[in-house]
Amino acid sequence: MKIAITSGKAEGPSKLNSFDNALLDAGIGNVNLIKVSSIIPNGSKFIKLPELTPGDMINCVMAHKTSKKKGDTITAAIAVATSDSFGCVVEHSEVNIDPEEVKEIAVFMVKEMMKIRKLDIKEIIVEKISHVVQNEGSVVAAAVYLE
Repeated sequence: MKIAITSGKAEGPSKLNSFDNALLDAGIGNVNLIKVSSIIPNGSKFIKLPELTPGDMINCVMAHKTSKKKGDTITAAIAVATSDSFGCVVEHSEVNIDPEEVKEIAVFMVKEMMKIRKLDIKEIIVEKISHVVQNEGSVVAAAVYLE
């Protein structure tokens, strides 16, 4: 399986519009997203997000956060850990928490998932994105599963 890690941020006139705009910024706004749980298949390759066909059904693990409070810092993070057999992915988001701390929490959680499964970590990939809200803002970070 091919997996792309992506993120986006945006403002909009409503919660839905800011979220949709953040999805567009991440390159996944014109597809149908199907939420899946947190397992990365063995042998997966990580690639740059290609242009997706509008309307496609795409599996993903996604972190997102929206706020309409001016000045809020919103952060979303995805952390992926791989091993020689399979891997895990964690999504995490926060409001007004140091973005580096949000990243560290995601990394901690994915390490715990690997530990409980007795998997030796080969690689950890992290994507985080933050945004300071002006009107109504959203952030998204996603692991997009492609075939």
